[in-house]
Amino acid sequence: MLRSLAFVTALAISLGLACGGGDGDETATIVVIGGEDEGVELRVELARTAGERSRGLMFREELAEDGGMLFVYVEDTEAGFWMKDTLIPLSIAFIAADGTILDVQDMEPLSEDTHRPPQPYRYGLEVNQGWFQEHGLGRGDRVEIPDSVSGATAGE
Repeated sequence: MLRSLAFVTALAISLGLACGGGDGDETATIVVIGGEDEGVELRVELARTAGERSRGLMFREELAEDGGMLFVYVEDTEAGFWMKDTLIPLSIAFIAADGTILDVQDMEPLSEDTHRPPQPYRYGLEVNQGWFQEHGLGRGDRVEIPDSVSGATAGE
């Protein structure tokens, strides 16, 4: 009986981690600020590890209007994004280390087209497609990211 309980517990923990449970559920509030210093808050899930960044928003059927995912890198990167297994139309902002939005691109569901900005970036911010346009935000605007968020998990 004890062995069966240990097996069931181990299986439940493994399934929880494989389905996105565990430390990948960390969130933060960020503020996107336009030219007139009007800020729009977003509650974002953080993707700091290689695994979290790879999984991203795959298999989700919806995303809150004021939600998104912030992909965090330890240093500037040129990594590309695609929408394989992602069901929601998204827009992505590529953000410099100082919070400046370098580029915004729309991405289509299930597409394997690669999206990259014209220069290295530190953060990627995915939101519902059209969110930046609806709020009059884009290239040159800035994102306030809490100090506790900067930098990916060590060793990733």
